[in-house]
Amino acid sequence: MVSIPSRASPANPGKRGRQLRARGSDAILAVSQTGGLTLGGTRLGRGATVEEIDTALDESGYAVIEGYLDAEDVAAKKADLERVLATLPTGRNTFEGFSTRRIYALFAKTRTFDHQATDPLILGAVGSRLGPGFQLSAPVGICIGAGEVQQPVHRDDGVYPIGRPHGDLVVNTMWALDDLTEENGATVVYPGSHRWIDRGPEEDHDSIQAVMPAGSVLVYLGGLFHAGGANRTGRSRLGVILEFCAGWLRPQENHVLGVPKEIVRSIPPRLQELLGYNVVGLLGNVDGRSPLKYLDDERGVRDGVLDLSSQA
Repeated sequence: MVSIPSRASPANPGKRGRQLRARGSDAILAVSQTGGLTLGGTRLGRGATVEEIDTALDESGYAVIEGYLDAEDVAAKKADLERVLATLPTGRNTFEGFSTRRIYALFAKTRTFDHQATDPLILGAVGSRLGPGFQLSAPVGICIGAGEVQQPVHRDDGVYPIGRPHGDLVVNTMWALDDLTEENGATVVYPGSHRWIDRGPEEDHDSIQAVMPAGSVLVYLGGLFHAGGANRTGRSRLGVILEFCAGWLRPQENHVLGVPKEIVRSIPPRLQELLGYNVVGLLGNVDGRSPLKYLDDERGVRDGVLDLSSQA
């Protein structure tokens, strides 16, 4: 496994300009002028554009936008999520992680990621891959605990039984609220694996850990092989997944039940849409109308059916 440090990594000027090819992928690992390994085209700054993200996703299947959140915002988010995590058990299987705690139904439990879910740059990048009407699929906080082993390698779009090759079904984002390092479980990715059709991540394919400072966001395609890394430190590390799926697919989480209507009525309209209160063509309609029309639904029920007399 090759670890890709952030731009702030220690210098090694003696290797300026050298390139390494990752086995089993089309990715080129370039040693930067400061000596830190970077994956060409995948590390971007706060001024990144949708076009730059899209190019990185095409080439490598992922992109890291470093320092996208400021330190004060990171601290506020982390404090509120730790409030929620204190009430949660650890995982039930190797995928969730027996030493990992997960915050499901995220938007029922915190308001700290409302802006990130509707961030124009992120939504622009997601929309360029998934088209109109995309929705949030699996927003979840993930706190990988001390001593956790690496998660099984997987593709996020593997939940959909659609043969490859196919168009993009899922775009995921992972927001770092701690510095993510090789030691504490930075996400393991297989560059270029979004293009693989008939093969998986065998042992002879090099993986890379997406090491990044707190406040950064990893954007990656649902077809990219990846895994949560092993945490070999004595402290947990926290990140938040905001996963999006195409509008014609069923999201992993049922947000209409998971987020109470009282909360949905109070959040921004764009976030309401992303949580399933939208219509894509005829998909998602309620009684022939937009589900937003029913946020204040007070229709009566009599004898186990709608009381239609009250609507006369």
